Amino acid sequence: MLERSHDDTITQDLLTVVTGELGYREKSGQHTKFGAWYADLTKDPQYRNAPWCDMFIAWAADKAGVSDYVGEFAWTPSHARWFEQHQAWTDQPEPGALVFFDWSGGDDIKGIDHVGIVEKVENGKIHTIEANVDRVWLKRKVRDESKVVGYGLPRKVRETLTTSPTTVDLRPEAVTAVANPTRGLDPTATIATAVLALALAASVVATGLHVRRFATSTGRHRRKRPTPTNT
Repeated sequence: MLERSHDDTITQDLLTVVTGELGYREKSGQHTKFGAWYADLTKDPQYRNAPWCDMFIAWAADKAGVSDYVGEFAWTPSHARWFEQHQAWTDQPEPGALVFFDWSGGDDIKGIDHVGIVEKVENGKIHTIEANVDRVWLKRKVRDESKVVGYGLPRKVRETLTTSPTTVDLRPEAVTAVANPTRGLDPTATIATAVLALALAASVVATGLHVRRFATSTGRHRRKRPTPTNT
């Protein structure tokens, strides 16, 4: 994984990894190193020979250290929905955005067939880097927006995660102990512990600190079967 500096952006980190893979070609039997990586990640061998446009992005995001903002998906409609749920879905392209296509020309997330990464926007065209195009290649493409369903913005995911409301995790066993003291547990000490926890919660809210849940979701989707991908 790349070492990230404080000055790096998600776009720079991701595109640095992605451009380094330009020219990669799918091996016989639809095998790619990205599918093999994803299959190992999910412990699911079906991905070894599956369409790999989105698995490549998951691999690149992991290498760039930005998976929390880009996501780790193989199923493109679910990936687009994840951006929507993070208030990071838009119809405006920008460098570093993930671009989602429906080759039938629809505008519904359910019909998405393919995903790439926007490298730049110029003269009304989007310049992309895409995997599994022309059936076997990882290459640059120049597209119009006639088949675009929308764009996912990793920078907006980061904003959503870093500005989420204050949340305090209280241990369930502490609350249960107050309501149902068990033998061998000092009720006075138990109540004191609960009061201390509530005071901490009040302090956090008052000072505006952000406390993240221990099991915060990173949006990594690993069990859906990959959607078929065309050029």
